[in-house]
Order: sequence, then C-alpha cells, then structure tokens
Amino acid sequence: MKEVLLSILNFLGLAWWIEIITHKPQCTYYFGPFLTEKEAELAKTGYLEDLEMEGAMGVDVFIKRCKPNELTVEDDLGEKIDRKASPAFSGQF
Repeated sequence: MKEVLLSILNFLGLAWWIEIITHKPQCTYYFGPFLTEKEAELAKTGYLEDLEMEGAMGVDVFIKRCKPNELTVEDDLGEKIDRKASPAFSGQF
C-alpha cells in the first residue's frame, strides 16, 4: 500500500526528495522518493557519507517536494548546470 501511495505522490510531484549539490565535482544528485520530509531527513546522512567517500566536496543539501527529470546531473564541460527539478504543487494536505 505504501508503494502505491508513494507512486501517486511522486507522479503528482508531491513526494519528498533529497537534492545534493556538490561543487567538486559539479553534480546534482536526487535521492528518493520519500513519503515524508522526516523520512528523507533520516536517510540523507547515508547518501552524504557515500558521496564524501567518493571524494565529493562542497556539498549543499536540500529536502524538498519535486519531481526530478534526472537523478544525476553532471557538469563535465564546465558549463552551467540547470539544477531545476519540475516544480511541485505548493499546497499542504
């Protein structure tokens, strides 16, 4: 039942995602989806540890409702990265 609800929320852009932006290398990573902001908050430590073990530096973390178009966005050529995910509805349940 949880998977069905999560799938619906994600389709609507109402699921929670962890967005991690690293400055070296210049990448944006999306981890999720999660049912609640609290679930995402609890999970973020593991993702941060994994990226740090891979040598990522200059990390910014955001937890937000969105619908990412890609899970990893890399900037291999030194070009500006479009870090926008599809906007989510802004209402509260």
